[in-house]
Amino acid sequence: MTTESTTTDNKSIVAAAFASLVETGDVAAVERVLSDGFVHHRPDSTSSTKAEWLASMRASLEKIAGMEVEVQHVLADGDHVVMHSRRRLPSGPEIAVVDIMRFDDGLIAEAWETIEPTTEAAGHLTWWAPKER
Repeated sequence: MTTESTTTDNKSIVAAAFASLVETGDVAAVERVLSDGFVHHRPDSTSSTKAEWLASMRASLEKIAGMEVEVQHVLADGDHVVMHSRRRLPSGPEIAVVDIMRFDDGLIAEAWETIEPTTEAAGHLTWWAPKER
């Protein structure tokens, strides 16, 4: 298998599992593509195991029912896939999400996720500016 076909396969795995999760709430579709040692990393430096992350996904299914998802980009390079999406809950804010996944032996071994409410984006674009006194 070539690196190019592996990269394409990894993108297809992510797209299919995510689509199944969003469209039908099928957490098992995602579970099938996670390695046993899967680790999910959050921006606050906390991590969860495969079992912990899947439990949180199952617990949140009711809350995310009706979520609209627009996948903006799915990019892959070797064993990494990056997905950028915009998501809206029926009664919640729009969020921008970047998921980064690392593959090992055809399964997702690690994932990182960053979520930002789009209404806060402008304020986050100037974090480096000196504070006014």
